[in-house]
Amino acid sequence: MGNIRTWSLAVIAGIFVMVVAHQRSNADARPGQSGAPTVAAALAPAAAPAGRVTGLPDFSGLVAEAGGSVVNVSVTEKAQKIAGVNGQQGEGDDPLSQFFRRFQAPGPDRAPPSKGVGSGFIVSSDGYVLTNAHVVSDASEVVVTLTDRREFTAKVIGIDKASDVALIKIAATGLPTVRFGDPAKLRPGQWAIAIGSPFGFENSVTAGVISGLGRPLIDGSNTNYVTFIQTDAAVNPGNSGGPLFNIDGEVIGINSQIYSRTGGYMGVSFAIPIDFALNVKDQLQKNGKVLRSRIGVSVQDIKQQLALSFGLTTPHGALISSVDPTGPGEKAGLKAGDVITSVNGRNVDHSWDLPAIVSQLPPGSQARLGIWHDRKATEVTVKTVLLEDSPGQVARNSGEDSGGKLGLVLRSLQPNEQQELHTKGRLLIEDVTGPALAAGLQPGDVVLGVNGVRVATVADLKREVARAGHNVALLVQREDAQIYYPVDVG
Repeated sequence: MGNIRTWSLAVIAGIFVMVVAHQRSNADARPGQSGAPTVAAALAPAAAPAGRVTGLPDFSGLVAEAGGSVVNVSVTEKAQKIAGVNGQQGEGDDPLSQFFRRFQAPGPDRAPPSKGVGSGFIVSSDGYVLTNAHVVSDASEVVVTLTDRREFTAKVIGIDKASDVALIKIAATGLPTVRFGDPAKLRPGQWAIAIGSPFGFENSVTAGVISGLGRPLIDGSNTNYVTFIQTDAAVNPGNSGGPLFNIDGEVIGINSQIYSRTGGYMGVSFAIPIDFALNVKDQLQKNGKVLRSRIGVSVQDIKQQLALSFGLTTPHGALISSVDPTGPGEKAGLKAGDVITSVNGRNVDHSWDLPAIVSQLPPGSQARLGIWHDRKATEVTVKTVLLEDSPGQVARNSGEDSGGKLGLVLRSLQPNEQQELHTKGRLLIEDVTGPALAAGLQPGDVVLGVNGVRVATVADLKREVARAGHNVALLVQREDAQIYYPVDVG
């Protein structure tokens, strides 16, 4: 048998899919509650034994209320360079062959941009949308489609790969928004409802139960600061970034990962708890990146034998295996062998709970730790410090960047760079989206002019594009050749 792997859900929509719909029953179905779906079957008398399943819920009311805030996220990924035979880029050494090789689209040394699909949900009426980082991290263009079929090119506000959360924005107002639940109140066996775009089928609804809580994914998925909600609600490629609801129609998580041997649904999927995701969202919206904290300790999980060794009646907590000699934990008096059992009143049951909790605290804040030290419970206070991770990616705006409505990200070339590139041009293309991408422009191209007028600065470019109206012809140098590209700006 092959090893079970974690699969990200955002991939190109499949050609063929079989959907098997089913309903489950649960004692938590509550008819008549505001925001909750109706119950199709009458509940058993009040005298029914506790824990007995008594009715089958109808989720149509929930879907009607919350479904309008779920969106389809379509992405065009950046074109990737590919090596030719024996690592050579293209063929032909004569100048004419080189010219046409450089300017044909997409060219023998560059794969055509691929398409992808994911999901998201609206968190504010002015157009902010949450989705997964892996849905949009490699995108040159992001398009959001609402349930009323309106389409918007989205601006990516920020991407945090460490949590797999991304915040994007569309230029719209008065939008329907989701309501948020409290993941701390979740219990295994409660209903879980997923809405998203599996294989591109927008606003598909599936239902299941909460299978487990606080699940770590120590598998190279770069989500070391997240403990996930496990569910058996069917999610598939394309569900990435979509919401997971409770039976009251409140979002409790963002669907992010599946465990599978095939790449498709096998009954085990994972969602990012919404409280964690909202912490990331707030930081991305305010700063464009996420700041995390640490306390300078390394921890391991506790099994029965270790618990007995340290005088614990039951295995729980995060056992400190080492302390950074220059970190805040050392200054607070933490020692190897101490067991951290809580942070600011939040329970630490496993070792992976600790980084998930501490990382969300603002750097420089006070963390009150419950610890098991010398076979007795006590408390210490630690001042957190900044976790110097790789910074969150601040993605560039689609359609509002330095190239304006063309969809170009540009920077000025230094004189030494001009010499290296053998160009008199001053504007280097760093990223391409929208109309410029459709026209065939590529990162690394040098913009020389617009409609016959030479440009040397971004201001020059914007001025000439504004004068040109809808008919924009960009003179571009690629390697040692020059050609005009007609760009349709609509």
